Amino acid sequence: MKKIILIISLVIAALFLSSCSTSSSTTNLDTTAFSQKTSESGVVTLDVRTPFEFMVGHIQGAINIDVESPQFESEIAKLDKSATYAVYCQSGRRSGIAIEAMRNLGFNSLFNLTNGIADWQANNFPVVTS
Repeated sequence: MKKIILIISLVIAALFLSSCSTSSSTTNLDTTAFSQKTSESGVVTLDVRTPFEFMVGHIQGAINIDVESPQFESEIAKLDKSATYAVYCQSGRRSGIAIEAMRNLGFNSLFNLTNGIADWQANNFPVVTS
């Protein structure tokens, strides 16, 4: 009887853990797929680096909201939760953090640039300066 209860408990725990990991998954895109995603109508390109990093070079049409700023959550809360967002940073770490915060606020259509703008530039995709 104890073995059956243990097995049932393990199955329930496995189902719970797998459903939790699925809900927080991120769609990671390489530079080519990310470029295609940013060119789609209605997609908002979001750079979550510092304003200085953004000024030095960013993807055409991107808006800048610094994920490490104390105002990050209040700024993204102003965005349209039903829109699609292509999010990037320098290496992919901060954009992952930003995407998780956005998911927690109810955003659903989120795409992350794998390895960030560093990979974008290494693959000769264009950046603009401001």
